[in-house]
Amino acid sequence: MNQETKICQNCQKEFIIEPEDFEFYEKIKVPSPTFCPECRIIRKMCFRNERNLYKRKNNLTNKIIFSTISESSPVKVYERDYWWSDNWNSMDYGKEYDFNKSFFKQLKELSLEVPWFSRSIINLVNSDYCANAGDLKNCYLLFDSGPNTENCAYGTTVNYSKDSFDNYQLHFSELCYDCFMVYKSYRIFFSAHCYNCQDIYFSQELNNCQNCFACVNLRNKQYYIFNQSYSKEEYFRKLKKFNVGSYKNTMEFIQKSKEFQLKFIYKFIHGKKNINVSGDYINYSKNVTNSSMVNNAENCKYCFNLSVGPIKDCYEYNGWGENAELIYESNQAGKDIFRLKFCYMCYPSNYDLEYCIMCSSSSNLFGCIGLRHKQYCILNKQYTKEEYEELVPKIIEHMNSMPYIDKKGRVYKYGEFFPPELSPFCYNETIAQEYFPLTKEQAIEKGYQWKEPEVRNFQIDIKTQDLPDNIKDVQDDILGK
Repeated sequence: MNQETKICQNCQKEFIIEPEDFEFYEKIKVPSPTFCPECRIIRKMCFRNERNLYKRKNNLTNKIIFSTISESSPVKVYERDYWWSDNWNSMDYGKEYDFNKSFFKQLKELSLEVPWFSRSIINLVNSDYCANAGDLKNCYLLFDSGPNTENCAYGTTVNYSKDSFDNYQLHFSELCYDCFMVYKSYRIFFSAHCYNCQDIYFSQELNNCQNCFACVNLRNKQYYIFNQSYSKEEYFRKLKKFNVGSYKNTMEFIQKSKEFQLKFIYKFIHGKKNINVSGDYINYSKNVTNSSMVNNAENCKYCFNLSVGPIKDCYEYNGWGENAELIYESNQAGKDIFRLKFCYMCYPSNYDLEYCIMCSSSSNLFGCIGLRHKQYCILNKQYTKEEYEELVPKIIEHMNSMPYIDKKGRVYKYGEFFPPELSPFCYNETIAQEYFPLTKEQAIEKGYQWKEPEVRNFQIDIKTQDLPDNIKDVQDDILGK
């Protein structure tokens, strides 16, 4: 099929559908999109509250729990461990499909009845204050992280790492602090884009380097300060004089290193060991187009934040990965999944799911919420294989003949991800606000919900300006303050 130019029904801008896009749509049997790529990713991001935790009541017990869903959200919330238990059954909320209502209206009604879990987590050990994470041990305020991460805190997208604080995009690393995009490294501090490095301070774009201080664009180097070579003895003498245990000195070096970094030319893309890729922060991948923060992927397009591979033959897929194939227009799904379309928070071990939310270890579901170990269900109602295969095409036809139309006039037929109205979050609670920021007035004008910030009256034990300048002068009684 030839290239086609379309007008986005949301922003009214032109976008192009390439011949290979049509081939993929045909492969998975979906129509071409009516939203442009940017509007499509914003729509999925509206369902991703990555780092906001709230105290709220458990709708079952009225006890206070931690949740990514605030009390003001209209959905019901159960504490995560109870939600995954066998003490309740999401099949009890099953509904007969009503051809007099639009599909998304029925799905929204179901979403307000079936309880949601308080946090999207799996296999956490002593890591109660983490969310959107799995396979963590002894971690605190870690988000979008795992697997196999231990003794880490205050981070986002920290995978296969240990004993590290205040990091974003840290992989296969140990003893790192205040870093961004660091891979396979040890003892990295206040640095970014370091690969296979050790004992690095205030540096950027280093590969296979050791003992470097405030350096840029070095490869296979050792004992360098501001890109100048030193002997081992002189390097450590200077390092001792720098006294980076001092907060004042650290802030000065951060500023000096930023000024130094502006003098250099940088590579057009951040990535390692790729073949035929476009986007940024792509590693160990092949034939990946218009994507970002993707690892170990092949034949993918318009994908974002898939940090754990392998990932294969996916379009419009945001969040996770970990053995995912033929995924389309899905968000926060992963770990052994196959042929998922228009799904949200479905993990692990799912295949052949469409328009499902919080389903796990299931197959052949359409428009279901919170099901586990089920197959051939529609709106949480059980059918036989023959009944399911007969009814699903009729529902798809009904979605096209009676589409859902939101309050801004956007039309949702079969082939579109969930309307933002189905999200349990307001726009400014989600990563959509981080990547595509709006004012309250702009968000409401575009048809999104907005959440006013909650008042938090914390008791201050010690003010920042009263802290000792040097870490060696901090007393043990600071713990708990």
